[in-house]
Amino acid sequence: MDVVAEDTQQNAKGGKDKKGSFWRELPVLVVVALVLALLIKSFVVQAFYIPSESMENTLLKNDRVLVNKLVYRVRDIERGDVVVFSGVDSWGGEAEYEEPSNPIAGFFRWVGTAFGVVPGEKDYIKRVIGVPGDTVKCCDAKGRVSVNGTALNEEAYLYPGDVPSISNFEITVPADRLWVMGDHRAVSLDSRSHGGDPGGGTIPIGQVIGRAFVIVWPFDRATVLPIPDTFDQPALHAAQGAAGAAPLLLGFTFAFPLVALRRRIRVRR
Repeated sequence: MDVVAEDTQQNAKGGKDKKGSFWRELPVLVVVALVLALLIKSFVVQAFYIPSESMENTLLKNDRVLVNKLVYRVRDIERGDVVVFSGVDSWGGEAEYEEPSNPIAGFFRWVGTAFGVVPGEKDYIKRVIGVPGDTVKCCDAKGRVSVNGTALNEEAYLYPGDVPSISNFEITVPADRLWVMGDHRAVSLDSRSHGGDPGGGTIPIGQVIGRAFVIVWPFDRATVLPIPDTFDQPALHAAQGAAGAAPLLLGFTFAFPLVALRRRIRVRR
């Protein structure tokens, strides 16, 4: 009986030790989980909250999307990509936010923004229409946006009832910049609304955070965000290829005279 009682006491003590150990380790586990999540968010994938109607019906207000922050390290930004970018010191907000009332509230807001629970004050999400070197114009005889003279059929993503643009514009996208537009053109404060800004409304590629590739919340709207077929038109890619080849052709144009001049100098010597 004494042995049984002793075993029972040891088992009870062991159970208490395990429970105590768990509660002591829990704060460490929470901190490690937060650090890992922040590292993933900073360098790989980040969740973003959709704060406005500017991308309807592709993205609805209060949707959450995942943004790939590595993709543009292996490929260039493409027309049709839905990108998140920072508008700090440039664009005004499309939604109003209350300033945190104290440092604690500010900290929780920062955490909420980091994990896509609340919207970022200066983060924007738009669709890329023009990449560097493109001439983007609206509107043609049928009221369409064109890129390098090729009209875009935007029915697949344009908000029902919207026209491609109520204002006319034409711009050649500068180097290292993008022309972006919302899918709900009637309410989107996009590149068209910033013609007086540096770059004529275009945004710096360096401020692009990543590509939104999937809706993850609410669950009944979960879906991937592919590039629409209208951006696969061969004429668009041909124009881009010609633009990319132009510097190379110019290089050869100037290289031949320089080589010839160098040979003449050698002969004279």
